[in-house]
Amino acid sequence: MTHFDLVIVGTGSGNSILDSRFAGWRVAIVERGTFGGTCLNVGCIPTKMFVHTADLAATPAASAKLGVEAELRGVRWTDVRDRIFGRIDPIASGGRAYRTSHADNENVTVYDGTARFTGPRRLAISGYEEELTADRIVLANGSRPIVPPGLEGIEYHTSDTVMRVDELPRRMVIVGTGFVASEFAHVFAAFGVDVTIVGRSGRMLRHEDEDISARFTELAAQRWDLRMNRTLRGASRVDGGIRVDLSSVDGPESIETDLVLVAIGRKANSDTLDASNAGIELTENGRVRVDATQRTTAEGVWALGDVSSPWELKHVANHEARVVQHNLLNPSAPIASDHRFVPHAVFSSPQVASVGVTEQQARERGTRYVKSTQDYADIAYGWAMEDTTGFAKLLADPATGQLLGAHIIGPQASTVIQPLIQAMSFGLDARSMAKGQYWIHPAMPELVENALLNLPLD
Repeated sequence: MTHFDLVIVGTGSGNSILDSRFAGWRVAIVERGTFGGTCLNVGCIPTKMFVHTADLAATPAASAKLGVEAELRGVRWTDVRDRIFGRIDPIASGGRAYRTSHADNENVTVYDGTARFTGPRRLAISGYEEELTADRIVLANGSRPIVPPGLEGIEYHTSDTVMRVDELPRRMVIVGTGFVASEFAHVFAAFGVDVTIVGRSGRMLRHEDEDISARFTELAAQRWDLRMNRTLRGASRVDGGIRVDLSSVDGPESIETDLVLVAIGRKANSDTLDASNAGIELTENGRVRVDATQRTTAEGVWALGDVSSPWELKHVANHEARVVQHNLLNPSAPIASDHRFVPHAVFSSPQVASVGVTEQQARERGTRYVKSTQDYADIAYGWAMEDTTGFAKLLADPATGQLLGAHIIGPQASTVIQPLIQAMSFGLDARSMAKGQYWIHPAMPELVENALLNLPLD
């Protein structure tokens, strides 16, 4: 049995905890997969590199209305794929090499395997005979895609694998209607794949504000074959491809395709930990339960990122890692994570970005609010783009002008929303924000300025 001052399970945001202040600590890092975690290897970074390329591929089709005759001559899929992972794979391998061989990490031991608790602050690692004990343990072992039953008879893909396929399929069925499904639908459709989306609900991005979800669903139906309100019954190999069987209120139906992508969500890797052996409680959703300081219910054990966080966002995991880092180094003066205004974005076409409450949440909570919308079509840069579908929607407290929620669908929504996140985080009211600064004309942030001015405050 080997004892450490600190054991970190997972090398996504957990790997960022260690810096020179831990040089005097004896540390173990446990990683069962590829160094760098979900975001670097199979998540936000490679997907956005594909999305940017897809945006370029989709440009010719959208340019005719502006008087530009352009043509997409083809997409060199393997060149796209290899360029992206030619950047990413060396970073992952370099991260491992740094932790295992660099002089700055002489105090760090890396274990390749899956960690599970055998007692309080005691871990067994698959592939190793010895067990580890530690004064402190950080759980940052992430999540994995959920796969529904019924796909046992075929080779299917998830977000972990679909970006590395050897060739573009002619047809693709995507099971799911959330942000992963929406982003990959955009990527593969822009590359010339016939995309069908299968969803249990009646709309895309159903967790977004209802007006945003409705508009996105309307636009998605113009690009992709949407099969909403369907249930997956199963799938099987047939001559020339895969048959996907569905159920709906109108009866059974089938779709033939070449590739099936499952994108119905992710599951915390808490079930691999045998957490109960260490007195660590899980939530009803199967995540590791933590308090505001990221402490679990077991003494000396913290958790961060997807294994404990309902947001499943890299920027949240990074924030929580900084909180855990501080609390490890300053146990007598712990700090809490700030989850008040967690933003997110969907990098599809169009983009969607959101922070704060949706209108349906405000109604359900009985919160007093006013709202405003501003179309891209009514700002000067919107005229330049000839955008007729995008808009910003704001919710605010009518008495104080404090923003309660902001939701944008349209070009560069993920960037345009940032000043609203800043205003909410620092308590800047809508009137002060709109009138207390210059807004560059005619730039896209005028969307935000006008939406603020349109709020019917008391």
